[in-house]
Amino acid sequence: MNAEFFSAIADIEREKGIPQSYMLEKIEQALLAALKKDYPNCSECARVALDPVEKTIEMFLEKTVVETVENKNTQYSLEQAHEISPDLSPGDIVNEPVDTNRFGRIAAQAAKQVIIQGIREAERNIVYDEFTSKEHEILTGVVTRVDPRTGGVSIQIGSSSEHTEAMLSSGERIPGESLRDGDRIKVYVIEVRKSTRGPQILISRTHPGLVKRLFELEVPEIFEGLVEIRSIAREAGNRTKIAVLSNDPDVEPIGACVGPKGSRVNTIVKELGGEKIDIVKFSDDPTEYIASALAPSAVVSVTMLEDGKSCRVVVPDSQLSLAIGKEGQNVRLAARLTGFKIDIKAESQA
Repeated sequence: MNAEFFSAIADIEREKGIPQSYMLEKIEQALLAALKKDYPNCSECARVALDPVEKTIEMFLEKTVVETVENKNTQYSLEQAHEISPDLSPGDIVNEPVDTNRFGRIAAQAAKQVIIQGIREAERNIVYDEFTSKEHEILTGVVTRVDPRTGGVSIQIGSSSEHTEAMLSSGERIPGESLRDGDRIKVYVIEVRKSTRGPQILISRTHPGLVKRLFELEVPEIFEGLVEIRSIAREAGNRTKIAVLSNDPDVEPIGACVGPKGSRVNTIVKELGGEKIDIVKFSDDPTEYIASALAPSAVVSVTMLEDGKSCRVVVPDSQLSLAIGKEGQNVRLAARLTGFKIDIKAESQA
C-alpha cells in the first residue's frame, strides 16, 4: 500500500509538474494535523516521517524518558523504557508508534482536504510562475465565451506547457471589434497577479504594447535591433502613430516597417481589425520630429515656444483639417507621440 502511495506522488509530478518534495511536505503536514486532531493531548510530541526511498510512512509520539512521570502524554517512565531497552536512561527519547487504523473519519477528511489544497496551490503557483515570465508579451488565445451583457470575453490562453482562462474586459477590447466563440486572437499581457482564486492574468487588445510586440513579430529589423521603436500613441480601433529610428545607416526604418508592398504593416492592421497605422521617423530635433508626427499632413513650419513643452505649427490652408484630424485625433496623437503640446494654425491665419 505504501509503495502505491509513493507511486501516486510520482505520477502527480509527471502529470502536473508538481515536485514530489513539495507534495510530500504537504502530505506530511496533513497527516500531522490529523494526528494532532486524534491525539489532542499529545500534539506537542506528535511526529510524522515519510521516507520515499524506503517507501515507509511512520507516525509516532515522541516521548521523553523520566524517573517520575508528570505528564503521561509526553513522558515515559524509566520502567516502561527499560521494557523497550535496558540501555535507555532519563532524558532519552522514545518513539511510541501510532496505529493509523485508529484515525477518526473527521481526522482523515481533514488530511484529505490539506492534500487537495496542496495540489491546487502548487498548480496555481506553476501557472503563476509560467505566466509571470510572459508579462508585457503577446500570447495567442481562443475565445471561449462572450458575455452579451457586459461585453467581457473569456479567453483560453496558453504558454508552452500551461493553459489558463483569462478575462478580456469590455474596456480592453478594440471598439467595434466582433469576437465569437472559437476565434483565435492575440492579446497583450499587462500584468499577472496572485489572488485567492489563483493567478489573475490581465490582458488587453487596446494597450500600445500590443502594437509594439506585433511590429517586433512582423519586422525582423526591429527584432534584431536594427530598427528601434521610440514611441507609440494609440487610440485603439481608430488610429495609431508609431515613431521609429534606424540604428543602421543602410536600413530605412519606415520602409522596413511597411514591408514589400505594405505586407508587414497590412498584417498588423488586419490583426487590429483595420486600425490605421501611421509610421513616422523619429528625430532628436523636436521641430523635425513634430512635423513628421503630423503626417499625413504637410507642415510649413514648427516654432518651439519658450516653455520648451509647447510649439506652434503652421500648415497650408488646404491641409488644416487633415492636420487636426477627425475630432482632433491626428494632432492629439501627434502630441502624445512627441510629448509636446501642439497649437496648429493655417498659413493664412499665421
